[in-house]
Amino acid sequence: MHDVIIIGAGPVGLACGIAAQRRGLSARIIDKGALCNSFIGYPTRMEFFSTPRPLEIGGHPFPTRDYKPRREDALDYYRRVAVAEELDIRLYERVTDLEGTPQDYTVVTEKGTHRTRNVVVATGFYDIPNRLGVPGEEMDKVSHYFKEPYPYALQDVAIVGGGNSAAKAALACYRTDANVTMIIRDAALDEGVKYWIKPDLQNRIKEGSITAYFESEVTAITDDTVEMDTPEGPKTIANDFVLPLIGYKPNYALLETMGVAIRNDEARTPVHDEAGETFETNREGLYLAGTICGGCDTSRWFIENGRFHAEKIMDHIADRDVVGV
Repeated sequence: MHDVIIIGAGPVGLACGIAAQRRGLSARIIDKGALCNSFIGYPTRMEFFSTPRPLEIGGHPFPTRDYKPRREDALDYYRRVAVAEELDIRLYERVTDLEGTPQDYTVVTEKGTHRTRNVVVATGFYDIPNRLGVPGEEMDKVSHYFKEPYPYALQDVAIVGGGNSAAKAALACYRTDANVTMIIRDAALDEGVKYWIKPDLQNRIKEGSITAYFESEVTAITDDTVEMDTPEGPKTIANDFVLPLIGYKPNYALLETMGVAIRNDEARTPVHDEAGETFETNREGLYLAGTICGGCDTSRWFIENGRFHAEKIMDHIADRDVVGV
């Protein structure tokens, strides 16, 4: 019997494990994939928007050579922290259900069961991409993740979306000699595109180096074309690869299986203490931590502010155990 099982071995999940141990709580972290699994899927050499200090957990310094850490720096840092803290981590073990009652839960996985008094879900949002919902989306030429630009050199590439991920991918592919077309549902690039990225992309579009169709949507994907609706009417363009980079969403199926209610709001926010005192859900002893707290509003919580959820949650669990509630 553990005091707490943490689902998700990303930075916030690790922060929860550290906070638990420092309060004398027995904690186990379970993840369906690798340590910091989302980072594995990030673009190679991706630069974080944050400087190192806001990404630190457990009081461990995050030394980097550059002003902003890259994906590889983060993977190395969080692994070192996990090892230094001697966290109990089970990787490549997918959670499928939560049985039992508060103070006597059983976390069911594909490999076995784990008894615990409390559960924290810190699974992020990066594993389930938003879909276009059009014919051809399941073709091999379509990827909802962008790793690096080199496979797209000298190819016709359609990038769907107008946010940071799409903007960075478009610029990287353009600079690797791809013929880049952006298909953007709105009338302009997203307001949240970082200030050092947006002018670069806007200038490339203005000079014609990157073609952009605004207020346009993909309607079908074929072997060698992309079909779309534009303000001027239907249009078909030559295409070798499609990258729909239109965001991601939490694993709602897992949340609902575990008994977490979902609000009927635009972000489909999972029900929890949104005042930020405990982060407990509608199910006693079951907590949310990190980005997943915002539902589909994935820009509300980051590592920088989500890491502090760990302290609040573990304080609540420790206090509850002390008073015997």
